[in-house]
Amino acid sequence: MNRSAFRNIPRNAMLNLAVAALFAASAANSFAQSPAKKIVKTENDLPRFNYPIAGTATELLNSDDATFKVFADKVRADVDSVLNDYDIQDRGTLRSLLGVRLTLQVLAGDQDKAALETMDTIRNLEDKPDAKMLSGLRITAMLDAHTATGQVSGPAFEQAFAKAYAAKLQPLPWAIVGNRIKEAKSSAEIVSAALVLGSVQAGIEPALAKAHQLSNDLAWGLISNRFVLKFIIPLKAVTVAVLSQDVAANNVQKADIWEAREITLTDANKLTPVRVAIWDSGSDLALFPGRAYTDPNPAASGDPHDIAFDLMGLPTHGYLIPLDAKQQELYPSMRGELKGLSDLQLSIDSPEASALKKKLGSMSSADIPTFLEQLNFFGDYSHGTHVAGIASRGNPAIRLAVGRITFDWHNIPMAPSEELSRRAAADSQAYVDWFRSNHIRVVNMSWGGGPEDYETALEKNGMGKDAADRKAIANKLFAIERDGLYNALKSAPEILFICAAGNADSNSSFNEMIPSSFVLPNLLTVGAVDQAGDEASFTSYGPTVLVDANGYQVESVLPGGDKVRFSGTSMASPNTVNLAAKLIALDSGLTPEQTIRLIVEGATTSGDGRRHNIDEKHSVELLHKMQTP
Repeated sequence: MNRSAFRNIPRNAMLNLAVAALFAASAANSFAQSPAKKIVKTENDLPRFNYPIAGTATELLNSDDATFKVFADKVRADVDSVLNDYDIQDRGTLRSLLGVRLTLQVLAGDQDKAALETMDTIRNLEDKPDAKMLSGLRITAMLDAHTATGQVSGPAFEQAFAKAYAAKLQPLPWAIVGNRIKEAKSSAEIVSAALVLGSVQAGIEPALAKAHQLSNDLAWGLISNRFVLKFIIPLKAVTVAVLSQDVAANNVQKADIWEAREITLTDANKLTPVRVAIWDSGSDLALFPGRAYTDPNPAASGDPHDIAFDLMGLPTHGYLIPLDAKQQELYPSMRGELKGLSDLQLSIDSPEASALKKKLGSMSSADIPTFLEQLNFFGDYSHGTHVAGIASRGNPAIRLAVGRITFDWHNIPMAPSEELSRRAAADSQAYVDWFRSNHIRVVNMSWGGGPEDYETALEKNGMGKDAADRKAIANKLFAIERDGLYNALKSAPEILFICAAGNADSNSSFNEMIPSSFVLPNLLTVGAVDQAGDEASFTSYGPTVLVDANGYQVESVLPGGDKVRFSGTSMASPNTVNLAAKLIALDSGLTPEQTIRLIVEGATTSGDGRRHNIDEKHSVELLHKMQTP
């Protein structure tokens, strides 16, 4: 994997929670399409745009309305041209484009009616039940307050907004919308001007400083940040008050379906040891005594428990990323911050959550880039161990091995190159060859990437003449790594690979995300649901996502043994690995295809047909039936 483009699934959790979740709105179904429109079958078919900018992104972000309008009008014209001229075969992409149009309409200040029409379109095009109910409620409450008061700030406006927002939330069924309400509350609690400006310094300024122009993706991000600074942050206190009141009035814990479905194996089940590899950021195998796989004759390039490559894609050693002195010093406090972030998402008033809010509230924008980088690093460092804990639960026969990836945690990632991509493709085959030679039966892959990630890495490094040139370069590099990974997985038909769908709330196949878009007989892609089996707000989807598993606030361990709850399809995938490993421990003769069939046929399909929630007990029952003559 090219470390500058591929990443474990839950990245930039703090920034995503504080900014992306603010809108609770996206958009789109099919419009009545003109035959003359250009058909878009993948995200890569869309055009790219460039926006020359004099000065810094921060200066533009804080500029007067007239100055910003010149930039915004150019972006609006391009967004409208895409919506008008292209037949986009993906609802998620349409939601994103219409969301940009909506933000620009609100920023204009005199387009309330058009904004409400756009919001209605977005709402009608939502797929997930909770998203359809909540889509754009905060923005429509703001527009209602503007209409009622003729103002966009001040006490009267805030009071009208609070009344409208509370009225819109009050009738909604908590069982459906509760998780998103709590996520919105957490987002509102930690968002600040410093966080927004710091994120711009970390993610946009480096690209602009090198190229003096922004791609459409970064331009859209700047517009989103302008909206947050102008409208969201001034309403922070009243928004938190409304959402807190809603949570307090309705926060009934949803029933947990998973305990009743789970199988806990014991030695009495006459188990066969099953080797499972966590292909991830590294796992603290010391936490799993008696359940780690040991190669009796490790090759020079490998270790008894693992195969590992460094940030440059070169062979290295160790089943955990080694911490330097500074990182060792920071890790205890970062563990608390990771827990605090998790507690915020659950509206748990813990000491860690309070400490995190206090810390963020005291940070300047100049502090944010370093903090985000540290959060990325320790998120990576913890990720593989958390995944391993989920995969191994309730299975004394599991024997854990590690395929350690060194993900790039830097705000400005390593510059992509053909040399690195070819090395990454070779690394993919080396990982799989090690899995094969050590008779690994199941591999978990809670990571992924797509062509757009390469474009972003190129832009942040000032590479390529413009966005179109970066798209061409990214396609070439992505194809090298895509083909290398695909061929590696295909070369091991005896191994079952299970991967996470992704956390972008989008169609992984349309976005060409790998490995989740791959179609192979030995690969299973997993989406995320919550404790009640309802679709998670963040989960990606698509034709390759055959089953869903618990990916909402799943408890597991961090390096060193502390426990924390994380959310993501990264957690859903090892929950499915957990089932696969148990099936193989009960019947070592199962092939990957048979194991996938038992998992898929054992799953429970929701009434709307969108979810297929795994059921360990049912899958084991099907196994016993298959074994009975």
